[in-house]
Amino acid sequence: MKYYDKLIFELSKSSRCGIHIEPAAMDEKSALEEIPAHLLRSVKPRLPEVSENQVVRHYTLLSNKNYGIDTGMYPLGSCTMKYNPKINEAAAGIDGFRSSHPYWPESITQGNMELMYRLQEYLCEITGMKGVSLQPAAGSQGELTGLMIIKSYLKDKGTEDKKIILIPDSAHGTNPASVTMAGFVTKEIPSNASGTIDLDALEAMIDNQVAGLMLTNPNTLGLFEKDICKIASLIHGAGGLLYYDGANMNANVGVTRPSDMGFDIVHLNLHKTFSTPHGGGGPGSGPVAVVESLTRYLPGPVVEMGEEGFRWSLPADSIGKVKAFNGNFGILLRAYVYILMMGRKGLREASEIAVLNANYMKERLKGAYKLPYNILCKHEFVLSGLLEPNGITTMDVAKRLIDLGFHPPTIYFPLIVEQALMIEPTESESLEEIDAYIDALLRIADEARNNPELLRNAPESVSVKRLDEVTAARKPVVAYDFTTGGIGDA
Repeated sequence: MKYYDKLIFELSKSSRCGIHIEPAAMDEKSALEEIPAHLLRSVKPRLPEVSENQVVRHYTLLSNKNYGIDTGMYPLGSCTMKYNPKINEAAAGIDGFRSSHPYWPESITQGNMELMYRLQEYLCEITGMKGVSLQPAAGSQGELTGLMIIKSYLKDKGTEDKKIILIPDSAHGTNPASVTMAGFVTKEIPSNASGTIDLDALEAMIDNQVAGLMLTNPNTLGLFEKDICKIASLIHGAGGLLYYDGANMNANVGVTRPSDMGFDIVHLNLHKTFSTPHGGGGPGSGPVAVVESLTRYLPGPVVEMGEEGFRWSLPADSIGKVKAFNGNFGILLRAYVYILMMGRKGLREASEIAVLNANYMKERLKGAYKLPYNILCKHEFVLSGLLEPNGITTMDVAKRLIDLGFHPPTIYFPLIVEQALMIEPTESESLEEIDAYIDALLRIADEARNNPELLRNAPESVSVKRLDEVTAARKPVVAYDFTTGGIGDA
């Protein structure tokens, strides 16, 4: 192990000190009397004994091992890891926004409320919907919120016996999970040879038990569901509602709207489409927008404009709160700044460039990798392993990309594509960045033919090699083990 790959505890030596603590204002005995007995330690904590420069170097080196959108291209399909403009951060740091608190009265939070009101209006315009709630804190929570709205709507119509939610076989994994949590039952629609919904299969599935259809358009293959108007007609004809998974909205903003396609409910991932930071579990934001007839069910409170300023309002038949207050305000603020900065023209141009970038990459890579659907894509596309694999898997390709200094794309999803590599370059990347990523993938294809062991042993350039990913996810090792002097279970 390299010296600077060691953990801070492994660098520790007795009596080494990197800080100086001033004496307490009161003597130790008096201080201890102020602390309840059950909160006092019986044994001193075992802390690393290291110098200041060791601590600084340790955390600086750890930060250098991180990879983020500020480090390089991050082409995760369906995750839309676009650049986070620093003007967003500057706005979020304005004292009036940074220091405000949701418990403050309406009279002194009018600025916050106006921002949320205007964001609601912009999101309605972008989606074509008539009402929006900013509460949901993630796309997955937006999905659950939308399904709860469907449930309330069906109950009011006296058709609560409808229990089936149709989902394409290429859908995001959160869709069936949200369906189950909302008390519905999933029924899967197969894809046709073109990678879109099989209309004949859909028609055969529709009956009086169908409550709705969850769909993202373009779908997870990056392909636009050109029959969407017919699909909407079939669902509405059965008394169901059409739900739009907004994860792939980055292909559509300013070009087309979910309302134009016949959708009734849509969630938007502000932490994807609208440039706010995400990854590592948050923070997220998944506002839900609905058509006029469903606004009464939105979670609240929502912001309304009154005669004396902005006020909180609870829709008439609201499903209730899905999160405390109004979601992650700092993320809402960043998305608002992005929309203002881009304007109508800029938002459309971003979508068009995202589509252009994806098609450019697809065309350059299809000679070295299998392309299951050789048609115009939108913001992302899916490859299906190498043309000449030589035993090399998608996982090998992904691990080798790390050695070449690039973050891998989404792999093994969607599940309907064997050995899938799902690539979404976004509009953030320059031609030079995109060409460098393509060149790395072409180099890997050549290595797979001529030096496959290089790929099987990758990555070699990082301290953490190949993990048992299932075990790592289910039984993460996150704490230092004092008994062995190394990493161990918490």
